[in-house]
Amino acid sequence: MALGAASVVVTVAVWLLGRWTEGQRWAGLAGLVELAVLLLSVVVSLRAEDGPRYAAAAWTACGAVALWPSRFAFVEGPADTLTLFGFGSMLSLPAVLVGLYLRGLDEGRREAVAEARRAQRLELAHDLHDFVAHDVSGMVAQAQAGAYLAGIDPAGAAEMFQRIEQAGQRALASLDRTVQLLRSEEQGGRGPQPRLAELAEVAERFTATGGVNVRLELPEEPVPREVEGTVHRIVVESLTNVRRHAPAARAVEIRARRSGGRLELTVTNDGRAPGPAGRPRRGGGSGLPGLAARVEALGGSLEAGPYEREAWRVTAVLPLEEAGTGPA
Repeated sequence: MALGAASVVVTVAVWLLGRWTEGQRWAGLAGLVELAVLLLSVVVSLRAEDGPRYAAAAWTACGAVALWPSRFAFVEGPADTLTLFGFGSMLSLPAVLVGLYLRGLDEGRREAVAEARRAQRLELAHDLHDFVAHDVSGMVAQAQAGAYLAGIDPAGAAEMFQRIEQAGQRALASLDRTVQLLRSEEQGGRGPQPRLAELAEVAERFTATGGVNVRLELPEEPVPREVEGTVHRIVVESLTNVRRHAPAARAVEIRARRSGGRLELTVTNDGRAPGPAGRPRRGGGSGLPGLAARVEALGGSLEAGPYEREAWRVTAVLPLEEAGTGPA
C-alpha cells in the first residue's frame, strides 16, 4: 500500500514540477482525475456485497488502472508495456486493499447486528417461557380443580374461575410486553429486569391458586439487577415445575441469602414423586437448562435434583462482585 501511495505522490509531483505546456498540464490533470475515479470505483465495487456485477466492475476498474499509465507514455516494446502495466497495478493495489478492508468492516458489523438480534430473540423466548408458562400452568391446574368443584361447590368453582381469568389477564399482559419489546428492537432497548421484590406477589399468587404454602426469604441488601432478574426467573421456573410435576406438593421454601461475595438461592419443595406427573405440555421452552446457561454466563452455577426424602431442590449460586454490588 505504501508503494502504491508513493507512486501516486511521484506522479502528482512530476505533474506539478515538470516542464509542461499549458495543454499538457491540463491533460495531465484530467488524467489524474480519471485515475482517482477509477481507484474510487475499485474501492466501491470491492466493498459491495457479493455478486457477479460487482466483481466484474471491480476487475474492470483494476484493469483500467493498470493500463492507465500507458496512455501517457511512449511504448517501444513488450518490456515497456510490462513496466507500465506493473506500475499501474501498483496504483490499484491500495484501492483493492482499502475496498477489501471496508468490506470486512461491513461484514463484521452485519454479523454483530445479527448476533445481537439472535440474543434478543433468545431473551424474549426465555421471558415467554418463564412468565407466560407460569401463568398458563396455573390456569390449567385451576381449571381442573374448577371442573371438580362445579358439581359440589358452585361458589368455590366460581371463585376458581375468577382466578383463572386473572391468570389469563396476566399472561396476556406478558405477551403485550413481549410484543412491545419486539417493536422497539430497532432502538436497541431491552425490557426492565424483574425485581426480587416482585417474588412476594408471585409466591402469594402461587399459594392462592394451588393450595401450596410458599415460604419466601429474601436478602435485605440490594443486589445487581442482572442477578435479580436471574433469581426471579429461577424461582418462577421452579414454581412452574412444582405445579406441573409435583401435584402432591404442599410446601415450597424459597431462600435467597448473601454469603460473602455470592448470592445463594435454594427452592425446595416436598412431594417430589407422589404419583403421575400429569399431562406433558406440547412444545417446549428454555426451562432449567436455559437458566443454567444464563447463570453460568454470570459466573455462577445451577443444580437441581432430589433432596432428602420425597423432596426436590433447585440450588443456584451467583457471584455478586463480578456483576457489581449495587443496583443498576
